[in-house]
This record gives sequence, structure tokens and C-alpha cells, in this order.
Amino acid sequence: MSEPELGRASNGTITTKVPARLDRLPWSRWHWMIVIGLGTVWILDGFEVTIVGSMAGRLSEEGSGLDISSAQVTGIAAALYVAGACSGALFFGWLTDRYGRKKLFLITLAVYLAATALTALSFSAWWFFVFRFLTGFGIGGEYAAINSAIDELIPSKYRGRVDLIINGSFWLGAMGGALLSVVLLDTDILPKDIGWRVSFALGVVLGLVILLVRRHVPESPRWMFIHGREEGAEELVADVERQVEAEKGRPLPEPAGSITIKQRHSVGFVQIARTLFRAYPRRAVLGLALFIGQAFLYNAITFGFGAILVTFFDVGTGSTGYYFAVIAFGNFTGPLLLGRLFDTWGRRPMIAGTYILSGLLLFVTAWMFSNGWLTATTMTVSWCVVLFFASAGASSAYLTVSEIFPMETRAMAIAFFYAVGTAAGGISGPLIFAKLTESGVVGDTVLAFCIGASLMVLAGLVALFFAVAAERRSLEDIATPLSAQAAAEGAGSR
Repeated sequence: MSEPELGRASNGTITTKVPARLDRLPWSRWHWMIVIGLGTVWILDGFEVTIVGSMAGRLSEEGSGLDISSAQVTGIAAALYVAGACSGALFFGWLTDRYGRKKLFLITLAVYLAATALTALSFSAWWFFVFRFLTGFGIGGEYAAINSAIDELIPSKYRGRVDLIINGSFWLGAMGGALLSVVLLDTDILPKDIGWRVSFALGVVLGLVILLVRRHVPESPRWMFIHGREEGAEELVADVERQVEAEKGRPLPEPAGSITIKQRHSVGFVQIARTLFRAYPRRAVLGLALFIGQAFLYNAITFGFGAILVTFFDVGTGSTGYYFAVIAFGNFTGPLLLGRLFDTWGRRPMIAGTYILSGLLLFVTAWMFSNGWLTATTMTVSWCVVLFFASAGASSAYLTVSEIFPMETRAMAIAFFYAVGTAAGGISGPLIFAKLTESGVVGDTVLAFCIGASLMVLAGLVALFFAVAAERRSLEDIATPLSAQAAAEGAGSR
């Protein structure tokens, strides 16, 4: 193990090898702890969204305990959930860059848990709407805090595949939620007004387990040394190195290099905006295109998949969970099987390829649906194929915006692109799609499919020209930290 090296100047400028020391670590039990402690929240998100979508029909039935329609659940409630996620991402994203990753990924999970528990106690539509918004508020904060922490703790060699698989684990929760909804919607097991409440309560239990694990996940050393806590960062990395050497039974190689930065405690909104759009305009366009495409596809169409089965294929509300579980499996296998290629073949061909291919396949699905060639089963199979590629692409959107901007703006960049992209596709999508599927007209649903497909293809074309070759590169090499730029300017002025 290399000896910690830390140089300090009187003006707050330090030189450190912390990033290089983290990137040269082999995969270890410590990294698994990071993945389990941070990544499992996507399972909760998938569980949440799927439970609500699967139970839309049941919630609207007489005797559910709520005076609410199916369109309100898949339309208004879904849009409020996404609006909450956008708001939470921006609010907690700013706090994450300012006060650290660890504080915020504990706070955001606590917000989620409280709001979900109160959703289970809903007695009227307005109560349900309010706490769906607040549940999304917590989940949005999670996206900003978690993605920034994961990318700063995972070695560059594995960053792409790990980030994709973690984001793709949303669909493990979706599978669980879909299958569980089948049981909880069975009135022979639980009454109509109890089953859906139990499902939300189970989400709280799972969240509490994750919270217990997450307490042991450390603060990002990269965030620490920039914010004046360089000694803590050195101690943390040295402890991890000792653990890894003991586990592997061999010394670690020397770190590849060092970085000199000028410490700071916060970055203002004006500087963040200037960095994103003035210093990196092509990357900003890329981030917006990727997020708008995937947000519309997923939030518009998967929120209403159960309604499509019921409206066009006469599938019972108690059986839609089986179909959605199959779709969720296809979604998870995409990042799982394709993730490694984002680190080997490279970001540009894989991001562009998954977006364009999924969009083209969705056009084919819309064409077959419009001609009446699909059944509930073949529609589900078609969706599995489309979403196998779309899920890998959608996950890569989060990876992209978390690694192509300077470290001081990382959480806020994730929050901004998630919020803008999701607001464009995720709020308007469910509202439009609920109206289109509710009409019962095949052409209306085909139109929604084609809009989602067009946006995915367009985003893929943008990635073809603007995507950054970030595979296996240090975060500091992909985008020079603002604090390193300040240190270089300070040195040049002396």
C-alpha cells in the first residue's frame, strides 16, 4: 500500500492522490457494501411505481377506501409523484453538493419512508396525491445523492457497468411489486381496502432494512478533500486500502498520479449554470436529450401498461402483475448483460446504439399493435425486447450526467437534467398517456408509442455525435474539477 501523500499550501491549495488511490482498487467486499447500501434504493423506486400502476384498477373500485378513478391514479397521482421527484432532485441535489453525500442519502431515504407510510394511511384522494408527491420528493433526492456517491466511490474500471446495473435494479423492485400485487389484490387473502395499504407498508419495511445498511457507507473522499476535510479523506482511503490488501493478500499497485486543488465549501447556482451550459454546452445538450427520451418512454408508457392490458386485451386487474413482472425481468437483464460493454466497447457506441435500437423496435411494436396482430402475451414479449435495450440506455443517462461534469457540480447536474428531462417527459407523459389509453382508441395509444419511440431515436442520434468517451477514465480526467482549475489559475498568477 502506498503511503498517503498530502501537500498543503497556506492559501488552501492541496495536492492529493485520493482519486488515483480509489481508482486503482480491485473489486472487494467494501465495494459490495457500497452497492448494497446505496444501490438498493432503486428497488424501492421500482416497487413504488409498479405497485401504484398495478393497483390503479383496484384503487378505483368501490370498497377500496378511496374515492379515486384509475385515470387519476395513472395520470394525476403519477404526474405528482414525478413532479415531487423533480423538485426533490433539485432541492436535495444542491444540499448534496454543499453538505456532502452521506448526510443527504440518509435524509432522503427518511423522507421517502415517512411519505410512503403516510400513503398507506390514505383516506381520501387529496391525501393520496399529497403523499405521492412527497414520496417522489424523497426519491428524487435519492437520485442526486446516490448517483454522485456511487460514481465517486467505484473504481473507474468498473464504473459504467456498476452504475448501469444499480440503476437497472429498479426493475427488480418492479418485478417484486408486480408479483406482490397479484397476491395483495386477491380478495380471498385481503379485503379490497387493506391489500393496497399493506403493499405500501412493505415498502417501508424494506426501506428500514436499507437504512440500517446505509449507515455504514462512508462519505465520498473526493467530496471531503475539496471541502476542507482532507485528513478525514486520507484516513478513510488508507483504511479501505488496508481492508482490500488483507482481503486480496497482496500489496496494491502505486497510484497513477495526483491532483492539486484549491479547497472551497460551496458553489453558487450561477457558477453551476455557467459551468454546465457555457463550459460544456455539447454535454448539456446530450444530458437533456438522454433524459427527455427515456423519461417520456418510461413514465408515459410503463405507468399505463396495466391500463393497456385491461382496456385492449380484457386482462383482469388482478392478473396484470404477472405481465408486468415479465416486462420488468426484460428491463433488468438489459443493464445486467449489456453493462460490461459500456466499459469495454465504450460509451458512445453503446449509448447511441441502445437508444436508437429501442426506439426502432418500439415503432415496430406500434405498427403491429395498430394492425391488431398482438395479444396480451405477444404485446408483453414485444415490450420485453424493446425495454431490454431501452433500460440499458435509460440507465446510461444517469451514468452520463454523473461523470461528464466537474465534481463540485455533480449532484446538481444529475438533479438538473433529471428534473428538466423528467418534467418534460415524466409529468406530461403520464397525463397525456392516461387520456390516450382511457379513450380505448387504438390509434391514440399508437400515437403515444410513436412519440416515445421518436424521442428515443433522436436522443440516440445526439449521443452518436456528442457522447463522451468516459470509459475507464478517472472522473477528474473526464471533467477537471473547478477547484483544480482554481488552483491552476492561482499558480499561474503568482
